[in-house]
Amino acid sequence: MGEWYFEYEIQVNRPGLLGDIASLLGMLRVNIVSINGVDEARRGMLLKTENDETIQRFISIVSTMENIHVTKFREPKVRDRLAVRHGHYIERDQDERNTFRFVRDELGILVDFMAELFKKDGHKLIGIRGMPRVGKTESVVAASVCANKKWIFLSSTMIKQTIRNQLIGDEFNANNIFILDGAVTRRTTDERHQQLVREVMSVPAIKVIEHPDLFVQNSQYKIEDFDYIIELRHHPDEIITYELVEKNEMNIQNNPFGGFGGFDF
Repeated sequence: MGEWYFEYEIQVNRPGLLGDIASLLGMLRVNIVSINGVDEARRGMLLKTENDETIQRFISIVSTMENIHVTKFREPKVRDRLAVRHGHYIERDQDERNTFRFVRDELGILVDFMAELFKKDGHKLIGIRGMPRVGKTESVVAASVCANKKWIFLSSTMIKQTIRNQLIGDEFNANNIFILDGAVTRRTTDERHQQLVREVMSVPAIKVIEHPDLFVQNSQYKIEDFDYIIELRHHPDEIITYELVEKNEMNIQNNPFGGFGGFDF
């Protein structure tokens, strides 16, 4: 059964417009899986059909309707599914197409987005930028839970500073989500930790690196090697700077058991 994403922009919002489109889909025996408003004056639908010819006939007909303008018709991507689920599109950088932007109020859609990435097997290198206590770590952990994946911290500042120098048991499993803090890993002089990071980076698994710009400063990797870059801000105009991040890491390093001061949510 084929699945399609259909989106249209409303030109004239007359009564019964949605009903006409739904009736047409019904006559052609195309199932509506889900439907929602997507941004302003747009509607998105996830459709299923047993015969791809019927969906082509549907598009041919609705393309002639004066009250709507078809904006998207394709096999659904992750962004399409999330747009229908949450009612708006994830912001994507126009120049760097693998960079996606979120604000803290969008933690729900961010978790869903990462969970969809985590569900797919194979190698992915994901970087996440953001200031301390914006929600980076908790979002990665929540997405791992949603994807039913085990997460492994290689380095972190969650509760207290964590620097792993070995993995035990089934921790070295390509199905796990490996999380490391690029600022902590860059600063440590523990060669065993650095060797563990190199070993994990060679595993065909999903790796999530907080502060990827700091991580690449002390590794063989470049920002261009990342499959996805996620930016998380408290508000859209917030500037992500590493001066405060590195100061925060220094404070935690000097007082690793300093209670809640180490949280990087």
